[in-house]
Order: sequence, then structure tokens, then C-alpha cells
Amino acid sequence: MKLKTALITGATSGIGKATSLALGKEGFNVILTGRNEKSGTSLAKRIRKNYKVNADFIKADISSLNEVKTLAEEIKKKNESLDILVNNAGARFDTFKKSYDNIELTFATNYLGHFLLTLSLLDLLKKSSKARIINVSSSAHGNNLIGENDLINPTNYDRKTAYRQSKLALILFTYKLSKILEPFKIIVNSIDPGGVATKIGMNNGLITWSKHYIYYILKGTLISPSKASEALVFLCTSGDIENITGKYFCKKEMIELPEELKNTESIGKLWETSLKLCGIKESSLLINN
Repeated sequence: MKLKTALITGATSGIGKATSLALGKEGFNVILTGRNEKSGTSLAKRIRKNYKVNADFIKADISSLNEVKTLAEEIKKKNESLDILVNNAGARFDTFKKSYDNIELTFATNYLGHFLLTLSLLDLLKKSSKARIINVSSSAHGNNLIGENDLINPTNYDRKTAYRQSKLALILFTYKLSKILEPFKIIVNSIDPGGVATKIGMNNGLITWSKHYIYYILKGTLISPSKASEALVFLCTSGDIENITGKYFCKKEMIELPEELKNTESIGKLWETSLKLCGIKESSLLINN
């Protein structure tokens, strides 16, 4: 029997690495992507050896639209279908930085690269009988999306606002995409994995990272990447949610979001802005291929 295939972004450390290992153990062929080639190739080798499945690493920076396009083309050349897409890669930046495409780097990394990757792989996902897309968000998401210009090139940069907005954008994307993909029986959900002991934020220095780490320790809610991956694998594989789409989960529990998050005007503006930034002219192309 042909094994199912899963793609995980940000697969070289933290939740992405743990999820890659867990899905390999579940019998999935896995495609790993991230920026650290040494860690990625080593992990792919480990998964192949331990679980006797196919595991490949493709180096790509999710914040670069050109690299995302190249990544998607390489995946499409080597695979006839895709069953699981885990949009996991994420980052935080204390100071204002721009991506290769002149877009605020948090927004580009956490959201826009995943938006483009997902749309670029829809034809493969449609060829799976029960495809699922999981967008890794956060409890830090806000309830109101700021203006288009501030998402792309903020006048007054605030790292917390930038991170919150990128994670909210993933939730709004989840809701919109789930509606579009209903005819194709593709499940799309987002998840807050909880406070996880990962390296996110370490790029800003040890002090910033330690504050994040200590915050969850004091709350008594810090969990390991391995523990966090259990919820992601649940969304990837559980028969209990095979008909549940467009929802937000905290770990394995479905959470009802405020109604204002389903504001069609905000979702529509984000959708059109994202299409424009990615150079996708006609949204109708998404459902006709």
C-alpha cells in the first residue's frame, strides 16, 4: 500500500522536528524543509533509518517568495500527491527587519511564505483522498488585524504586535481557505500548540529568549516539543476530526473564536493583499486547477 506523504516547514528543530519524527514513526513519508541544511539532512537520514520510510530535506527560507516558489516546484516534480501540509516555521524579531521581498520579516516568515506555499501545492493536495493542512498559530494572536501598510512596512514597529498579527493572519487564512476547499474535501485547521520549549526568539539574544522560557515555566505550562507535536499529529491523523475544518485548536481541544475574527471584510482584505504580494492575479485559479 502506498504510504501517505507529509510536508513540514521549520522541520529542523523544535516542534517541526518533533512532528517530523512522529509522522515518520506513524508511517508517513516526510518532506522536511528549513534553512539549516546540516540539521535537515541529518534528521532525514535518522527518519529513514529508524522508520523505513522516505524522508527528504529541501533547503528553503520560507520568508523568501522566490525560494518558496522554487521549493514548491521541486516538491511537485518529485511527488504525485501530498496528504499533509504542516505550516509550522516561525520566528520573532525584536527589531524591524525586511524580507528579501521588502516585507516585514515576521509577517513574511510566519504567514506570507506559508500562504504562497499552500496555494502553490493545492494541485498536489487535491490529488489526495483526504488531505489536511495544519497552520501553527499561537494564543498570542490578537482580535483585530491592523492596516495593510502596517503589516507590510510598519511605521512604528513593535515585536509583539508583529508576531500577534502574523499568527492572527494564519487563523484568518485558515477560515477563508477552508471555505474555498470544501468541494475538494481538504481539511484546513489552525492550532495553538501551547508554551513550548523551543529556540524561537533565540535569534534576538539569550535574555529575550530566557524571558519567554521563564514566563511559561512560572505559569506551569511549559511543554516539550515532543509533547506539543502530539496535538499536531492528532490534527494530521485523527479520524475524529476528518469532517472538521476551518477551526482553531488549543492543543487537542477545539476553541470557539470571537465572532469578530470572522469579519468577512477583514478576511477579504487580507486575502487580496496576500494574493497581490505573492503575484497571484486571479483567485479563481485556486479552484480551477
